[in-house]
Amino acid sequence: MPYALTAALITAALFVGALVLLETGRRIGVRRAVRDPEVTAGLGAVDGAVFGLMGLLIAFTFSGAASRFDTRRQLIVEEANHIGTAYLRVDLLPASAQPALRESFRRYVDSRLAVYRKLPDVAAAQRELATNTQLQKEIWSQAVSACRATESPATTTLMISALNAMIDITTTRTMAGQMHPPPVIFVMLIGLALASALLAGYAMAAGKTRSWLHMVGFAAIMALAVYVILDLEYPRLGFIRVDAFDQALVEVRQSMN
Repeated sequence: MPYALTAALITAALFVGALVLLETGRRIGVRRAVRDPEVTAGLGAVDGAVFGLMGLLIAFTFSGAASRFDTRRQLIVEEANHIGTAYLRVDLLPASAQPALRESFRRYVDSRLAVYRKLPDVAAAQRELATNTQLQKEIWSQAVSACRATESPATTTLMISALNAMIDITTTRTMAGQMHPPPVIFVMLIGLALASALLAGYAMAAGKTRSWLHMVGFAAIMALAVYVILDLEYPRLGFIRVDAFDQALVEVRQSMN
């Protein structure tokens, strides 16, 4: 199922579920209040503990998602810098080896950009990653042959170190894109939001009429918070995206023309 549809279904289900549990909690509270008017006395500590736990979980989950989002943006810039450095160091190699190597670099950057442009088609992105790997091997082979021809240890060190950094950052970016909290964290977050809705509805039983503003507002805020966290965790698939930072790679590619 596409991410956008999955996220929308989770958000809608949480919103509806929170509304239902708010009403359920209120009705339970009203019935209990008929038998025992003081039924809500002393329950503030329980409510506070659950709401406090929910707030902490939302805060930590949101903070982690935002941190990973920033890391992914930073890695795009780092990759652009590594590719740019490696490309400039091609000037150190024999002139006869430079044209073919520069063309390989151009194809490599085009392929790297294509990986993320093909998302959310994961299968197509994975095929493009395989092309990345082949181009890395091609560039490495060409660079090693050219370095041997120079017979210069300094040139070899500079070129190989730049290529190592350029290749390593691709693995770092791939793994960073797959780093997410365990699913149980999201299950617990949604479960706590629903439990909090039930308790909040129970606390509303003291009122003679429903406060739809509070009920709808509570459900909407919980659903929106979970949606934003999910979007931050998957910044290539939702509305919150890191695509703008791909411009760094685009500019590196343009400098190769």
